[in-house]
Amino acid sequence: MNINYTIALANVNANWSAQIAFIMITSNIFAIAMGRYAIQVRNLGPSVPIAGLQGFGLTELLATTSLGHVIGAGVILGLRGTGLLA
Repeated sequence: MNINYTIALANVNANWSAQIAFIMITSNIFAIAMGRYAIQVRNLGPSVPIAGLQGFGLTELLATTSLGHVIGAGVILGLRGTGLLA
């Protein structure tokens, strides 16, 4: 894929919308849920006081939300590239 096309695609209509926010929130929740069960060595740092995430530390939360942002950015760019997201 041409890098100039990718950069242009990322800059086209870069306005934030409710659709983009929904995609990013959903991607982060998916990544946190996936990380909750996939991370085998947990609780190395302080626990995050979120309901249902006992033993899920700050490092795990940062790692899963980072992955969620990568997934969300990929989904947003993919949907924009196909024309399904304005």
